[in-house]
Amino acid sequence: MPQYAKEKGVQMLVSLMKQHGIKKVIVSPGMKNMPFIASVQFDSFFEVYSCVDERSAAYMACGMAEESGEPVALSCTGATASRNYISALTEAFYRNIPILAVTSMSHQGEISHLVPQVIDRSVPLKDIVKESVQINPVHTPKDEWDVNVKLNRALLALTHHNGGPVHINLVSENYTQFTDNIPVARKISRYSYEDQLPQIAATKVAVFIGAHRRFTKELTLLLDTFCESYNGVVLCDNTSNYYGKYRVCPSTLNAQVQGRFPIFDIELLIHIGDVSGSYLTFRAKNVWRVNPDGIVRDTFKKLEAVFEMSEKYFFSYYCENRKVGKEVSYWTEWENACALAEVQGEALPFSNAWIASRIEPNLPDKAVLFLGILNSLRNWNFFQLKQGIPCYANTGGFGIDGIISTAIGAALANSEKIYYVVLGDLAFFYDMNALGNRHVPTNLRMILINNGRGIEFRNYHHPSAEFGDDADAYMAAAGHFGNQSKDLVKHYAGDLGYQYYSVANKEEFLEIEPILLSAKAADRAMVIEIFTTTEDESRALEMMRNIYQEKSAKQLAKNILGESGVKTVKRILKRG
Repeated sequence: MPQYAKEKGVQMLVSLMKQHGIKKVIVSPGMKNMPFIASVQFDSFFEVYSCVDERSAAYMACGMAEESGEPVALSCTGATASRNYISALTEAFYRNIPILAVTSMSHQGEISHLVPQVIDRSVPLKDIVKESVQINPVHTPKDEWDVNVKLNRALLALTHHNGGPVHINLVSENYTQFTDNIPVARKISRYSYEDQLPQIAATKVAVFIGAHRRFTKELTLLLDTFCESYNGVVLCDNTSNYYGKYRVCPSTLNAQVQGRFPIFDIELLIHIGDVSGSYLTFRAKNVWRVNPDGIVRDTFKKLEAVFEMSEKYFFSYYCENRKVGKEVSYWTEWENACALAEVQGEALPFSNAWIASRIEPNLPDKAVLFLGILNSLRNWNFFQLKQGIPCYANTGGFGIDGIISTAIGAALANSEKIYYVVLGDLAFFYDMNALGNRHVPTNLRMILINNGRGIEFRNYHHPSAEFGDDADAYMAAAGHFGNQSKDLVKHYAGDLGYQYYSVANKEEFLEIEPILLSAKAADRAMVIEIFTTTEDESRALEMMRNIYQEKSAKQLAKNILGESGVKTVKRILKRG
């Protein structure tokens, strides 16, 4: 007899309950929870008990969980059935008893439309559950991923930080179709300091660092030792702030339109840090997330385990438990792959990317860099910062506002360093009031890339670029704030006491470059306004995203024709 509901949400819940060891289930009768009841009733793994009164069922679960030392699940139908759990769940909340309340209902869209048996369960009482998740029907791969993560998060919460009751509101659409087997859903595990941590079986390991505070020497050394012990590489963007031996910055390689690079297929990826603005497209087989918060964050949709501990403890543990010789061939593979996407900045048109290529490797030793969202962050990730330069961006909320104010605050905290902030015109005018603050220090140098619009929406690869110049009016918000006025920022900054420079081409930039990059303290804060065009910005990005393709074509020509043959072809093309 077919036993499992075909509803994917039900299937995943049942599979994960089995993997997390939740076998005791007390069910109350009803139509909406019938697919779940059938799925556990005919599976010999589960111990199923019946109780008509949900109030009694929930208190039975409290006693059963306390005596057995195991989590106990509840199942009820729609209408007020779930309301009858409140008293017992309150008891469980204050005694940290692991009760899994699975409440079933039909489509959420029916809430507030006077549909029989449909009530709103979206906001649980504050002191009845530790975690509450809404499980909607699965129709797309993204739906399936979302449901999987939410179910794992809920089941892990049963025993997390002393444990307690958890609520899963399960929406079902299919009440008539059943199947003999269900797939094994992805299980996410959580480890803490007292647990025996799993072994690393992978022969190549990548550590990805999102936005991160500056690394201590101790943590840098630990990460380097880890890479040597496990044949590892550390993948970064400019905001990662790791400058150890095995740092690799793959943003340019990742941006190539050439296609799929096999090196991005990673066996084990260890994810640390916060939100990254590099949009790296790793195709990891398994991901381990390391952070003291212990929260399930599945950035790459392949999360296998969460390590609720400090990075120092994690890397110390694995370094101490692996006594092998130095092996860094994986780092070499990444170095060689990224070298194929290196570019000489001189070839780029006058643009944000060209400015980045000039400034990043030549910043003063005591510099700190702040980057605006999104175009500046992307372009400056294409190039590697000078060793040891801290770099930050407001990637937490990921809005264009506040980067000037953030840089000013940082510059006020340390007068011994020079603080650079790079941003576009929309971000500048969004936060320009900060320039009038009387506390602005002299160690601030602002690079304003003024292209007169939200250039992101005019870049050649953006969907709105299909509209050409028509995108300017509303999509790219062009024409505001003086429409690239040569006087507006000059007078505003000058009247506020800033040292102001205007740049419109490469030659003018090279003239002020020594001043901009001077390691000497200035007597005034600086504003360098750089005027670029839509065409040059878009063309620069297109060139950056096609480096590998162009290099591959050149190398192929050399392999076939030889150096002399390539020169002959070039002469023919020139004559044509």
